[in-house]
Amino acid sequence: MLIGKQIRLERIIDRNTGKTVIIPMDHGVSMGPIEGLIDIKKTIDDVAEGGANAIIIHKGMVRYGHRKHGKDIGLVIHMSASTSLSPSPNSKVLVCSVEEAIKYGADGVSIHVNLGDKKEDKMLEDFGKTAEKCLEWGMPLIAMMYARGEHLKDKQFDPDVVAHCARVAAELGADLVKVPYTGDVESFKKVTRGCPIPVVIAGGPKMKTVKDVLEMVEGAMKAGAAGVSIGRNVFQAEDVIKITKAISEIVHKGISAQKALEILEK
Repeated sequence: MLIGKQIRLERIIDRNTGKTVIIPMDHGVSMGPIEGLIDIKKTIDDVAEGGANAIIIHKGMVRYGHRKHGKDIGLVIHMSASTSLSPSPNSKVLVCSVEEAIKYGADGVSIHVNLGDKKEDKMLEDFGKTAEKCLEWGMPLIAMMYARGEHLKDKQFDPDVVAHCARVAAELGADLVKVPYTGDVESFKKVTRGCPIPVVIAGGPKMKTVKDVLEMVEGAMKAGAAGVSIGRNVFQAEDVIKITKAISEIVHKGISAQKALEILEK
């Protein structure tokens, strides 16, 4: 591994535990200024205070929110975009380059691919070109992989489908892959066993209870996940600092969801 990539990865993945807590905040493009991201500076400060390893934001937000207050935190710039206003919201296009991300001081970049979409071929082509540039510049690449084709509506959490998504990321040169959690430890083991690169779970839509979130994290870690990449279930929480800390304790220290819940209740 190039020394530059190794140094950058250490700002995303804890070098002592080999695990990571990433908080994606790229939702402003796809969903607009939703709750939790209106004052993005405060949210970044809060997740950093809670012990998150890195955040994912779009390039334009770097100047408004990153490394201006509080504790430092790893910076991943998201390169893919589409909006909920589009007739084809699952079709992602590149809106940033690796070279541009370097100019913003990024520690890594991320892309989003929806397998099964009509534009899958273009997204995979962009993936390949991005991976090539990341190799050239020693830039860590995170791939957000989902199955979102019309024929896959009932299979987005199917272990075989999710395992396929994760494997595509590894096959095409990503350093870390983000996929949905399949719902239980045994089924998610199929995902982690079939993927040689670190796997982190997505948080998905806002869950009913904090307990549900923490139990999902605990299950993923037991199944061999390398951590989490959870957005709305963190930045829309009642106490962002505490829930980030609770998740971090599960990921990095291996505590149970029940003990993590006690952190929130203190």
